[in-house]
Amino acid sequence: MNYSEVANEIIKLKNKDLELRQKLIEQKKLSHGYDLEMENLHISNAKKLNAIIDEVGFTTVEKVGIEASESAWLIIQHAISEPDFMKKCLKILENGIVENKNYEENLARLSDRIAVLEGKPQLFGTQFDWDKNGVLSPNMCDDLSMVNIRRLKIGLNTIEEQTQKIRLQAENENQTVPKNLFEREIEINLWKKKVGWIK
Repeated sequence: MNYSEVANEIIKLKNKDLELRQKLIEQKKLSHGYDLEMENLHISNAKKLNAIIDEVGFTTVEKVGIEASESAWLIIQHAISEPDFMKKCLKILENGIVENKNYEENLARLSDRIAVLEGKPQLFGTQFDWDKNGVLSPNMCDDLSMVNIRRLKIGLNTIEEQTQKIRLQAENENQTVPKNLFEREIEINLWKKKVGWIK
């Protein structure tokens, strides 16, 4: 498999993801739990990308180009049913073996996502969910006074700006607050146990 073929394969995986997401937006199903078809696609994409990484190494811009590298990041971020794969990618970044590239923003998003899935506080405030009042808000952070300092250091906007952006995006995508937030939290925790994020 050469890098051009790898790039095309990764972009195809990303396009399938975005096409399904758009379909769920149009059906007003995006905020109604983790759609089974979407979960299955995320798992399939993660397994294929994992095999690619095992074969050619991490999918950097230098190897596969900007579009394919960014597509790989979307697949990694959406691989929430595959804890081992997400942690493997995080370890690659933390060990700094991605061809001397920092990828600080991607590292921040991935580490935050893993922290939230494990029920831990995030450091950069990149992950959002419906709060107890039914408003999209950042998931728990370790120290709110430090979040914007960390965000600005790696080139992200402020958490206040990002919160407005996320809420506007949800509105444009017809996302609505789940009917029963308490039941949803129970379902999420059961799912986290099932896939191995928590015990």
